[in-house]
Amino acid sequence: MKSDPLVAVVRLTGMIAGGPRGLSDKGAAPLLEKAFARGKPKAVALVINSPGGSPVQSSLIGSRIRRLSEEKEVPVYAFVEDLAASGGYWIAAAADEIWVDATSVVGSIGVISAGFGMHELIERYGIERRVYTAGTSKSMNDPFKPEKEEDVARLKTILEQIHGSFKDHISARRAGKLDPEKDLFTGEIWVGQKAIDVGLADGVGHLVPTMKEKFGEKIQFRVYGQRRSPFSALGTSMIESASHHIEERAAFARFGL
Repeated sequence: MKSDPLVAVVRLTGMIAGGPRGLSDKGAAPLLEKAFARGKPKAVALVINSPGGSPVQSSLIGSRIRRLSEEKEVPVYAFVEDLAASGGYWIAAAADEIWVDATSVVGSIGVISAGFGMHELIERYGIERRVYTAGTSKSMNDPFKPEKEEDVARLKTILEQIHGSFKDHISARRAGKLDPEKDLFTGEIWVGQKAIDVGLADGVGHLVPTMKEKFGEKIQFRVYGQRRSPFSALGTSMIESASHHIEERAAFARFGL
């Protein structure tokens, strides 16, 4: 008997970071591998809600999605909930089509590095910073020492290299769709229809109706989501979880969410 068409749904949410708390390639890998392999799906749908984070993890997840899509010959559709910004959009761009809500925020195609300078604070309390290195470039932008022009220049070079990779990825994945009259790589964000107008998204649409429109009313959905550790509320894990939650909320707050 011919079975009803299947769409595998993978939820990718939260701040992108290596480690057990963030959205990482290690955590997403088993979900993606199962989604593309089990039940011969007609498509894989990514439900994305992320403010971004690690460019390396974003690239690894995006590359894994593309490899699996090409190996299994399964198309990929991304559905943005509140936000797909920075690394979140990097992952969304790995899909063949990007669908948004009328109020979804997408973009922020840029790279940021932030920190603090506390050398005056420790001087005030008579604290002396001691750092010894073998290699003149081993230490850079030490927050407990005055800022150096050469360190800032080196950091900007690194950020530009990462930004270049980000731009290349978006330009390749959205080739022929991006508005040539607009500089879309400034870190600016767009909402709903505006994102569609500049070519960062393909349409306003939600998961179930859009997939039914493409594959028929009898379509079945199989959802794969990130799992939390059963010990996440205990001891040090509880502290780490609270710290991660605060950091994640701050990342969403940058976009007014």
